[in-house]
Amino acid sequence: MTAVAVGSKDGAIAMPDDTVALLRSRSYLVLLLFAAILGVPIAAAAYWFLVLVSELQKWVFEPAYLPKWLGFSSVPLWWPLPVVGVAGLLVGLAVRHLPGKGGHSPADGFQPGEGPPSSIELPGVALAALATLALGAVLGPEAPVIAIGGGLAAWAVRLVKPGAPPRTTAVLAAAGSFAAVSTLLGSPIVGAFLLMEAAGIGGPMLGLILMPGLLAAGVGSLIFIGLDAWTGHGTFALAIPNLPPFARPDVAQFAWAIVIGVAAAVLGVGLRRLALSLRPHVDRRVVLLTVVAGLAVGGLAVAFDAASAKSYTEVLFSGQSALPSLVTNSATFSVATLLLIVACKGLAYGVSMSAFRGGPTFPAMFIGAAGGIALSHLPGLPPVAGAAMGIGAMTVVMLRLPLTSVLLTTVFLAGDGVALMPLVIVAVVVAYVTSAHLAPRETPEATEGAPEAPASAPTPVATG
Repeated sequence: MTAVAVGSKDGAIAMPDDTVALLRSRSYLVLLLFAAILGVPIAAAAYWFLVLVSELQKWVFEPAYLPKWLGFSSVPLWWPLPVVGVAGLLVGLAVRHLPGKGGHSPADGFQPGEGPPSSIELPGVALAALATLALGAVLGPEAPVIAIGGGLAAWAVRLVKPGAPPRTTAVLAAAGSFAAVSTLLGSPIVGAFLLMEAAGIGGPMLGLILMPGLLAAGVGSLIFIGLDAWTGHGTFALAIPNLPPFARPDVAQFAWAIVIGVAAAVLGVGLRRLALSLRPHVDRRVVLLTVVAGLAVGGLAVAFDAASAKSYTEVLFSGQSALPSLVTNSATFSVATLLLIVACKGLAYGVSMSAFRGGPTFPAMFIGAAGGIALSHLPGLPPVAGAAMGIGAMTVVMLRLPLTSVLLTTVFLAGDGVALMPLVIVAVVVAYVTSAHLAPRETPEATEGAPEAPASAPTPVATG
């Protein structure tokens, strides 16, 4: 067995004496083999979970299904109110009565480092996420998909090898999360950046820690790509097709990058503060007030539908599937409609983060794109550049992951991504720094009496 040093406070991994020896060890090769075996079933589970979410959305919201069966010739204007209210009831019951409280609260940001849910907590996480995503709350699937992938992997390790060391279980759980989120993002490389930056790991051990996850994600991707005569299921592609070509940035656009970065920081910090201020009230009466939160989200969608020429679906859901249409058809959205999207979806996003269970990524991207396109009606800012900078800036404010925010934006923008990258980077950096200054600081009273950080001496844990 080879010892790996683990930091005591923040989970950081200390530099081992010989990373090459660890790489050559039999236990590490076994770890890689097990990660490869886990990749396929976990990627398949993540894929079918996402398909189930998509099918339930269609069944509940499209006029040919549930509305028609209830006797409506079209979807009534008030339809989101009871539907998202029911979502609140289901999520509130899961949080109140099921182990694991339905997963972590998205108001805290993206936190995959809390550890995977246990096998007894997985049903509650899956049910809360399914109700949130399928019935219209404004959150994304990435956080529950990561939790489910990690939980399934950890459960498999305990099933096959009950006495496995904690570090082995943790690394393979991370590999399961890696495979699951790569299913959603359409690329193991994007998944690598996301989990690497979120976990805050680095140094010589970085490659060794990521290797099992990369292998699990790569093998798992065969579920979608196919192998030999076996046809895959197809991928969840992030790239936006048919974007107008973007040649190169100019000085005016760099000035806009600063403006958009600051605006995104103000908006994003405000939405997070809204969620954090509402959450303690929701926690005190979680079932009732999660229903109220659902009714509020549905009411914002109904108000948008009544006040604009667009559908309430622009406000509901994560925005992942609606984002390509928003960017490619930006000319069909008036400035007033775009600002109404930012206001209504933004408020629905803040309310959803306070009570529901899901991820913060895709609503932030959609709101950022809508705001950037709205600003493009002013001189010196093309719509695609405004959308790109808005996506990157809002994403980094809500995720606090600058590298991932740049990469996600670049992947979404496909062929235009390279030319737009300098603008996106400036907007992301400005938003990241500004949001750090705007975020509330801990007061001495808040930290008074807190336990002191343990010594930084690493604790050796065997890998297998």
